Amino acid sequence: MKRKRRHLTPEFKACIAIEVLQGIKTINEIAKANELAPTQVSQWKKELEGRVPESFAGKNHAKSELALKEKQEQRLERKVGQLVMEKEFLEKSARSWGSISAKSHD
Repeated sequence: MKRKRRHLTPEFKACIAIEVLQGIKTINEIAKANELAPTQVSQWKKELEGRVPESFAGKNHAKSELALKEKQEQRLERKVGQLVMEKEFLEKSARSWGSISAKSHD
């Protein structure tokens, strides 16, 4: 018979990952005690390890990342505007040369 899928909370996953990091029990022991796959427990451990530096980064780090993203977005918007203007200029020039008919642009 098929077992019902469990929905585990983020808190539970964090507790399991912390337990692994403590090193008191092996991953296999922890997985067996909680009826989990050892690979899943390993994945949660890696995920927690990857996020630890973020918790110490603080608000200034998050603000600086946001500022960088905003600057990049503004730069890209300016570039799009520039390219649109160049395209319109070239279309008008081509029409004046007779390469593009006025009807094909509409």
